Amino acid sequence: MSTDGDPDTLSDATALFLEDRDDGDHVLETVLAADAEHDTWTFDDIDLDSGTFGELVSSGIVEKVDSAYQVADPEVVEAVMAGEEFEEELDSAADDRGFDLERFWTAIDPRAMVALVGALVAVAGARMTAFRSVFRNGRVVSPANDPYYFRYWMEELIAESSGPTDYGILTDSPAGVFGTRPLAHATNWFVAELLGGGQGTADTVAAWLPVVASVALGLAIYKCTVLLTRDVRVGVASVLVFAVTPINAVYTGLGFIDHQLHQYFWLGITLLTLTWLAVDLQRRLESGIDGQVAVRDHLREHVTWLIVVTFGISIAAGIHSWGGSPLLLVPLAGYVAFRVAMDARADISPMRANLPLLVGLAVGSAFSLTLHHRWGWHTEFVATTPALVLGGSIAVAAIGELWQQIDVHLGGLLALEGLVATGGLFAFRRLQPEEWAEAIVRVNDMFFREGATETASLFSTEYFVIFGPLYQLGMGFYIALAVLGWIVWLVARRYEPGWLLVGTYAGYLLVLAGIQVRFAGQLAIPLAILTGLGTVRLLSAVELARPPVPFRDADSIHPDNSRDERAVAADGGLDPSIAIPEGQRIAYLLGIGLLVFGLSLIYVPSLTANATYSEGQVDAVDAIDEHAEAANRTYPANFVLSEWGDNRMYNHFVNGESRRYGYARNNYETFVSDTDPDGQYGQFEGRVGYVVMTETDSDVPAESTQAQLFKQYGAGGYSTDGLAHYQALFIDKDVAVFVVVPGATLKVPGEPGANVTVSTEESISGKSITYEQTATVSDDGRATVTVPYAGEYSVGNQTMQVSADEVLNRTTVTLKE
Repeated sequence: MSTDGDPDTLSDATALFLEDRDDGDHVLETVLAADAEHDTWTFDDIDLDSGTFGELVSSGIVEKVDSAYQVADPEVVEAVMAGEEFEEELDSAADDRGFDLERFWTAIDPRAMVALVGALVAVAGARMTAFRSVFRNGRVVSPANDPYYFRYWMEELIAESSGPTDYGILTDSPAGVFGTRPLAHATNWFVAELLGGGQGTADTVAAWLPVVASVALGLAIYKCTVLLTRDVRVGVASVLVFAVTPINAVYTGLGFIDHQLHQYFWLGITLLTLTWLAVDLQRRLESGIDGQVAVRDHLREHVTWLIVVTFGISIAAGIHSWGGSPLLLVPLAGYVAFRVAMDARADISPMRANLPLLVGLAVGSAFSLTLHHRWGWHTEFVATTPALVLGGSIAVAAIGELWQQIDVHLGGLLALEGLVATGGLFAFRRLQPEEWAEAIVRVNDMFFREGATETASLFSTEYFVIFGPLYQLGMGFYIALAVLGWIVWLVARRYEPGWLLVGTYAGYLLVLAGIQVRFAGQLAIPLAILTGLGTVRLLSAVELARPPVPFRDADSIHPDNSRDERAVAADGGLDPSIAIPEGQRIAYLLGIGLLVFGLSLIYVPSLTANATYSEGQVDAVDAIDEHAEAANRTYPANFVLSEWGDNRMYNHFVNGESRRYGYARNNYETFVSDTDPDGQYGQFEGRVGYVVMTETDSDVPAESTQAQLFKQYGAGGYSTDGLAHYQALFIDKDVAVFVVVPGATLKVPGEPGANVTVSTEESISGKSITYEQTATVSDDGRATVTVPYAGEYSVGNQTMQVSADEVLNRTTVTLKE
């Protein structure tokens, strides 16, 4: 049957071929792959039997060209395979624009949608590996320490506000809440109030908002990737890579409500909107339109300005999401500098081509400054940063315009842009010395703060340099590095503003992560795009998939090759086909998938486990909480002293005061290393109600507080007496809790100079301990002993009773002779 070039006939023939053959998808994938790699090909170039090949030729799906073959119309065949109706002619306006946004966003490929939904489910699933550790004992136990700071302010704002429309709370709340992370706190509060407010809702938001935000970010990554690659397979692969990136999965995991979820999301929106602006102009140029006309049409498109506003909002939102937000405007400034050079090299007006970006920065600057001056959000320097970048960007674009008028090497333009940046910083330092000093303080705090795990380098020698990235970012890290090198090669030779954007952000964040691993969470976002592209390219190299669109014949993306433009589908360049290979090829696909994704997923639970709290720690919270309630202890009498990394968690559940951990950070190490715990009691001054001791990996001296409490439970032994002010409350293999009490003072008669021992048996968490303390009888014939437990004490062959009230009130109890 001949199709005679008729798309409808070819469509019917392809549908009939797929209906009649179980391996139809595989057969068509084979000839499409050959067609994508060669203009024409022969029977020997494909792995098909002669009967099947003859059927393809007779049905008109494959046609003979001279002495070789080619697919009659790959676009029609791919559309039928994807379950879509093929449209022979596009709207003339779409042809003129080269990139039809409406068709791109509305075209639905069922198989791609199913794959995308599955990938987004993987994003959520990877962030729920700690489900049992988070939902315990009727509590939402957030991992790590910092989330309890955000939970504190969310609950405080809920308590003070009258509902989600009470916007006065965003400016009239206690000082400090909107100082460095205003949007993060405001978003947490608004979502909680929108869902009904109250403690239960606050716990729900704390648990699930990070997961929801990650899924939304995953969708943004998919859209960004498909815009860049025009390949839905790469889009799905990128989302899967993002799903199992260990460090990002931990920082946005279940219960991890921190500033990260907000900054990651808005960074994703910034990248998506900038990518759209870059790709829209690039596609218009690729369609053969004159450069000036392409820029004009790009500026006249209504959607362009909707994207511009969204971009501006993302800039303002990102600035007010966390304290170090200006750091993420540095790669944007770098992108503008490189983009201007790229536009000038392509003989495109840098000012006009980047006008949407500049307007978006103006919108973001206006929003940022308005939030600062109207509501007091953030500091002056941080709120002004977008405006500084805007000013520098305008200057750089103007220089680019000037460069087009004179005959100067492109390197001269880049050097001049560097001088502009240096001059801008120098002027800022001279004109705003106070703001400059604040910026330096923030830089020092960001890069030179020690003590936290996240301050180590991604390439730490602790993991032999090369294993740190694998542990934090997964197996795909080195695949992404190879793609990053390809991007450098690509943008040096072609007009690729979209890839320039992603490459600039990825390179910059890679440097930051090399300084401190905390930035690997942001790096994971552009890195997912690179790894997704590299993964599909790897699959194509072993003939498990067609090459991704960006790696097909370079000529195929240029308008002067009408036949090869089939590699870029007419609905915006989207390659819609997703097919599952058969037989042995499935095993190969699974093997590579496990290599890239499986090993990364293995690290997610282990990294998450490092941040979650043990069962013993949660039980310790319950024990403290029950005791404090029974003893009617309120803050600060129920303050918990612990390691600073756990301190907010304990105090959040016991007394609700998880805003700070400074007291624990300044005093806990001194306390545990001291040799006189009862002497330390005198330093508490009523500030500490409970002490939580945790196991340490290193050996400690027997006389240290760590040993006396954690190993001896304060009961005495190893030549030390029992402690007077520490009553064991809970004992577990990795944690021990003590109530700080005044103690009851026992007066015991005896011969002057003689030693008197008092002892009692206690059962703590099912463990029996013997508390003993020895004192010397003074000249007045009495020994004085202070004890922390209520109960019956043995003194020689006598006993005496001590009540709980006497322990709590430091009552003197005398043993009668």
